[in-house]
Amino acid sequence: MRVRPVPGLNVAVDADGRLELRTASDFGPGRYWCGPVGTMMWIALRQHDGDVGAAAETLAALWETDPANARADLDIWVDEVRDAGLVRNEPTP
Repeated sequence: MRVRPVPGLNVAVDADGRLELRTASDFGPGRYWCGPVGTMMWIALRQHDGDVGAAAETLAALWETDPANARADLDIWVDEVRDAGLVRNEPTP
């Protein structure tokens, strides 16, 4: 599975490593803040063109943890961001 930002998504990271994802929709502005761990997840996803599996492998190596645990944490985070309307799933080619 690949995860892509929705069209018009604005992304910012502040000096403390907090990630802000913002978009406007028919239902009003969507805004999501997260700390440095979420920021790392976002960067890993973008580095791997939205490939959740590859991003989880990168995070597991960085965090020196089991890849299955990194994948579970990433899946939970992606679900939250998708539920907020800020990313969408695309089938893997």
